[in-house]
Amino acid sequence: MANHSELAEGYFHQGYNCSQSVAMAFAEEMGLAPATACRMVAGFGGGFGRMREVCGAFSGLVFVLGTLYGSSDPAKKTELYTAVQALAAAYKAENGRGSIVCRELLGLDAPEGSPVASPRTDSYYKKRPCSELVGIAAKILEEYIAGNPLPHA
Repeated sequence: MANHSELAEGYFHQGYNCSQSVAMAFAEEMGLAPATACRMVAGFGGGFGRMREVCGAFSGLVFVLGTLYGSSDPAKKTELYTAVQALAAAYKAENGRGSIVCRELLGLDAPEGSPVASPRTDSYYKKRPCSELVGIAAKILEEYIAGNPLPHA
C-alpha cells in the first residue's frame, strides 16, 4: 500500500484543496482515476466552498470511507456511521485541536467571507495546518483500511 499521507500532502502542495488531496491519494483503492476523484470532491475544500464548516481533509476521508465501505442497503448505514464517528474521534485526537471544523482548526472566529482561495505561497504553508491535516486524515484512513478488509474486494 502506498504511503497515503505523503501522497495527500504532495497533492496539497501541488495546489489541490484539502479534500481533493485526500481523495486523490486513495483514488486507486476506490477504482477511480485521480482526476475523477478530484472533481467529485472539489466543492468540499475549505470546509465546503471556503465556508469553513467541516474540514475538507476530514470530508475527503469520509468520501473515501463511504466509497470503500458504504452500502446501497439502507439498513447498513449504522455500520458506516459508526466508522465515521470513530474516525472523527481519531482525527480530533491526532490533530491536537480537538475538532473537525475547518474554522476551529484554522483558529478563525468566522469564515473570511470570500470564495476566493488564498494564494499558495511559502507564507501560506507556514501559517496553515492544512498540509499536516491532509496527512493526518490520510494516515488515519490508511490505518483503518489496513485493519478492516474491504467488503467489495
